[in-house]
Amino acid sequence: MNPVPPSATPAPPRRWRLAALIAALSMIGPFAIDTYLPAFDAIRRELGATPIAVQQTLSAYLLSFALMMLWHGALSDALGRRPVVIGTLAVFAVATLGCAIAGNIQSLWLFRAVQGLCAGAPMVVGRALIRDRFHGPEAQRLMSQVTLIFGIAPAIAPVIGGVLLNAFGWRSVFWFLLAFTLALLGWCLHSLPETLPPAARQPLHPKALFRNYRAVLGKLDFLLLATIPALNFAAFFLYVATAPTFLVNLLGVSTRGFAWLFVPMITGIMLGALISGRVAGRLSPERTVRLGYGFAFAGAAINLAVSVAGLAHVAWHVLPIFVFCIGSAVIMPTITLILLDLFPSMRGLSSSLQGFVQFALAAVNAGTIAPFLAGSLWTLALGMATFTFASFGLWLIYLRRRHRQAPSTSHP
Repeated sequence: MNPVPPSATPAPPRRWRLAALIAALSMIGPFAIDTYLPAFDAIRRELGATPIAVQQTLSAYLLSFALMMLWHGALSDALGRRPVVIGTLAVFAVATLGCAIAGNIQSLWLFRAVQGLCAGAPMVVGRALIRDRFHGPEAQRLMSQVTLIFGIAPAIAPVIGGVLLNAFGWRSVFWFLLAFTLALLGWCLHSLPETLPPAARQPLHPKALFRNYRAVLGKLDFLLLATIPALNFAAFFLYVATAPTFLVNLLGVSTRGFAWLFVPMITGIMLGALISGRVAGRLSPERTVRLGYGFAFAGAAINLAVSVAGLAHVAWHVLPIFVFCIGSAVIMPTITLILLDLFPSMRGLSSSLQGFVQFALAAVNAGTIAPFLAGSLWTLALGMATFTFASFGLWLIYLRRRHRQAPSTSHP
């Protein structure tokens, strides 16, 4: 029997196993955010902190998450994909232990910040790993498979957090996260492949790094493509960041009812990822993104209409978020692959910078924009619509630039 050459495309079951591993690694971020959202009030009472101080544990996590994303990709371009993932998982586990035993709000801020420093590596390196090994429609399909599996985490995380909170207290949320991290670490040690050969690695020297960062950040197409999904993410992250206020205060849901928001939200993301995978190779990137914006604008419009009408039941207010998330998940894989192909030799760094833009905006959103808009259902809906229009405007600018450049450059 002839051996399969190294360049051959892996069999579908193997692709799904790789997708499952990368998706599980990407779950670290949502689990670190969503499982403890129902516990905000319990943390405030036990640690004697103000509501704003507890909210800042989320901002500390997101800010450090965004800042360190600048480095995860560059480190993986220099050292390889596998060591960066395994090393950051180990540090994340130690920080999670610190959160579980924190005795005051200041300690919780510190350990949440350390968690944020590590949690972005699996997402950043996972994207680069996919693009290292797969190309064209196959890469889009795998990216969509990852999104489909990854979507489970934000749906179940707040439900798990609510159950643990009511059964064992808020610290049990971090003990659960520690067990999940250690299980992932063992899986990676056994199964995570290295996809970047030593000959393809970039030097980890200050001058080379500065030159590479300047090259990526100096390209307007990259900045446009990085900001488009960041704005779409911000549009529905408004509701994640304000989940306790949105659900409990504005809609009268109990702390056990966070699934009202997260299950429809993530079902929408998974459905959008499924659509993205199905249209890969059938629709052009431009038509795929156009399809996604059709859903996104429909969700934003329904959200505004429901808020103006004053419909009381929570289902009316999560329906438009569900529709919007379908569109966001259709758009994201296509935009990401176009972005990563701008700099084929620096995909890790490009993925890092894309993640930095997304989560820096998320940190600002969680700490300032979301609390400001959380006073009413109408202002939250207006915020979603504004982010959506801004994202679409940048996409139109990118298309205009691409069409002007079309005679001299090809498009992925």
